[in-house]
Amino acid sequence: MKNKNTIIEIAKQTIIEESNAIANLINFVDENFTKTVNYILTSNGRVIVTGIGKSANIATKIVATLNSTGTPAIFMHAADAIHGDLGNIQENDTVICISKSGNTPEIKVLVPLIKNYGNTIVAITGNSKSFLGTHADFVLSSFVEKEACPNNLAPTSSTTAQLVIGDALAVCLLEKNHFSIQDFARYHPGGALGKKLYLRVNDLIINNELPIVTPTTPIKDVIIEISKKRLGTTAVIENNKIVGIITDGDLRRMLTNNPDISKLVAKDIMSKNPKTIAADAMAIQALKTMESNNITQILVEDGKEYVGVVHLHDLLKEGIF
Repeated sequence: MKNKNTIIEIAKQTIIEESNAIANLINFVDENFTKTVNYILTSNGRVIVTGIGKSANIATKIVATLNSTGTPAIFMHAADAIHGDLGNIQENDTVICISKSGNTPEIKVLVPLIKNYGNTIVAITGNSKSFLGTHADFVLSSFVEKEACPNNLAPTSSTTAQLVIGDALAVCLLEKNHFSIQDFARYHPGGALGKKLYLRVNDLIINNELPIVTPTTPIKDVIIEISKKRLGTTAVIENNKIVGIITDGDLRRMLTNNPDISKLVAKDIMSKNPKTIAADAMAIQALKTMESNNITQILVEDGKEYVGVVHLHDLLKEGIF
């Protein structure tokens, strides 16, 4: 068994070799890249991405990235394409073929068929002089000197290079299509990522109670209000405006410093000028405000009207943390 240091060195060397291979791709970004992006932008069709073996795996990820950033895309396995899946290709679609060598048998069969359909082919290949490279309309080079595999056999650096070219293509299309944060939220409504982009504070407070006391509310009643509303805090309201806040922490400090609480009222222990947030603010902004002020609750206002409380637990429950 290899010792720990050797394993660490192998892992580091793999990362270094792949990062060097990726950095070298800058030298191959040329007018073909510009022409490819502009062609897809002006096309009325979709992007079909195909490949075989490990290149097919990379193709599926590129498709996912394109779809999630506003460019309609479909994955088509190169082997399945010649057994019926060519029907996926429509008249105006652009076909991206991914192949390190550009000379695999499936690619050699597939490319002429696509050309006969009249579709434009974009090659992502490590060999621009290959069958794929010479028959494609546009060539995006993913050339690497060698694989990170010590035997220079297992696709490692080459597939990483293909992936990076695909990402570069997707980002160029994203920017040229003016794909906004709002668009991203529309395409990613599920999970924590989507919620960070579309969930607002007023979505979080609709099921929460509305704890309220006045400056002259006796402490006993303040304790009851906080316990009853189960948010660990209450707003102190005077003339329909927030003038303070009392939290569980304030109550604990009060009990430590004042054994006799019979004569105390809310204004005696409240914190003045509490942090607030607008009801239409993004939920992620509420989290940032809590983090920066080291608090676990924040009062919510609609205009100048007190409308609720957001607790850290609300954000945790939604996965925004």
